Amino acid sequence: MALIQAQGLCKTYVMGDQTVHALRGVSLEIDEGDFVAIMGASGSGKSTLMNILGCLDQPSEGEYWLAGEEVEQMTPDQLASIRNRRIGFVFQQFNLLPRTSALENVELPMVYAGVKPAERRALALKALQRVGLAERGGHTPSELSGGQQQRVAIARALVNSPQLILADEPTGALDTKTSEDIMQLLTELNAQGMTVVIVTHENDIAQWARRKLVFRDGQIVEDVVQPERGRADA
Repeated sequence: MALIQAQGLCKTYVMGDQTVHALRGVSLEIDEGDFVAIMGASGSGKSTLMNILGCLDQPSEGEYWLAGEEVEQMTPDQLASIRNRRIGFVFQQFNLLPRTSALENVELPMVYAGVKPAERRALALKALQRVGLAERGGHTPSELSGGQQQRVAIARALVNSPQLILADEPTGALDTKTSEDIMQLLTELNAQGMTVVIVTHENDIAQWARRKLVFRDGQIVEDVVQPERGRADA
């Protein structure tokens, strides 16, 4: 079943007397449980698509359904609700609160969702266990390595039991070995049924995914199912 359905997505930005066509009629489906890498040069449209898929932006034209809900006509409050219920975000720079413990960082989405403190703590600890960091819950980001910080960010993305993980250059700030560890973790989560979509400019990172989309000039120019290679280490 398709978790993501997009039809004819266009996104246009007007900057002074210039019109920028960031997306030009993009249509795609992503099934539940898939693992997709989106690639493309800077300005190709991949980040614009990621923002629309993540309900952070809306298309100028076209239709987008996430888990059967039509997104493009939603109000800002409705968009915030669907983000919190259905999507977990992972960013290149981790986006952790610096003076807050790992456990409290993981609790944040549940604060917004109105979950009671005791339940928040239990669910946050469970999410940290899932990424192999249960014993580091009391540490602040500065006391953690880059790879550990990204694991905390992934735990935070998981804690509301989303249907979709959107990861924007999740290994961009990490060395090669740590990048492999993070991709191994995302692969394990995908094997457990989580739908994972990553944006990356690195071919070796994209090879971990089952499917690769390549963007150029606001359009998909390549859509391939990848061999199990790159997941052999997994």
